[in-house]
Amino acid sequence: MATVKDVEKIVAGLPEVTTGERHGQPTWFVGGKAFAWHRGFSKADLKRFGDETPPSGPIFAVVVGDLAEKEGVLAGSSAAVFTIPHFDGYAAVLIQLEAIDRKELRELITDAWLAKAPRKLAESFLAG
Repeated sequence: MATVKDVEKIVAGLPEVTTGERHGQPTWFVGGKAFAWHRGFSKADLKRFGDETPPSGPIFAVVVGDLAEKEGVLAGSSAAVFTIPHFDGYAAVLIQLEAIDRKELRELITDAWLAKAPRKLAESFLAG
């Protein structure tokens, strides 16, 4: 099980990350582009769950490279990685922290950072 502190620690280990806020929630940026953020459920999201119980605990979103990668991530990840109708057509997935292990969380956040980092910075990170 991962925590918000784990998210913060992983993000802090990535180069040139800035912290900001969108919609009143913590958001992390690289090269001016958001790659991870806290994403609670809106009233509309909760309504779409109907009788199904929504995932509990802190929920974070991370970007992926494109919609094909999104499908691959959803197919190849644990049940802690999911999407909702609000994210249809958007290259990002949601993560239920209470249900994900730290290794998978680190991979998802790092991949999100790589998807948004400037090319030279990403190449330098991968080489180093």
